[in-house]
Amino acid sequence: MIGRTVPDVTLKTRVRDESVGGPNPFRWQDVQTGDLFAGKRTVVFALPGAFTPTCTTEQCPAYERVYDDLKAAGADEVYCLAVNDAFVMFQWGKMLGIRNLKLLPDGSGDFTRRMGMLIRKDHLGFGDRSWRYAMVVDDGRIVAWFEEPGINDAGQDDDPYGVSSPDTVLDWLAKNQPA
Repeated sequence: MIGRTVPDVTLKTRVRDESVGGPNPFRWQDVQTGDLFAGKRTVVFALPGAFTPTCTTEQCPAYERVYDDLKAAGADEVYCLAVNDAFVMFQWGKMLGIRNLKLLPDGSGDFTRRMGMLIRKDHLGFGDRSWRYAMVVDDGRIVAWFEEPGINDAGQDDDPYGVSSPDTVLDWLAKNQPA
């Protein structure tokens, strides 16, 4: 993965727009991943899904807690990506009290598929989801890759989480400051 350019796909997002009015003042906005990663150093962590146990109690909150440390270590942005729709990602972020991370909805799994990280979680009734990983992206190019071991489609794992933790990413960033 190192040296590879991240896929440029369209993510369907919702943005607050007071001109919409009513109790749900949001509108659809397409976001190109190529634009999200252009011209900056980005930390991305991907997880199986919003509201799932490890993602909700450990991974996403851990990245939120060390957000300032990631920024101080050279990250311009920190993104959380999941194969969930914009509505689910918004409500999950709201429930978790996320203030700093940007939650990216890969509702159709296009980004995750092109990354080679789309897996089947049919054994849990989830369908297609992302395998857990993190990466550092410099101007659209992957410069660091942290993938949990044992990627599979059959549930032959204990939902590993460790390699893609923010501590691992922080350690890498501390040793690899941007030029």
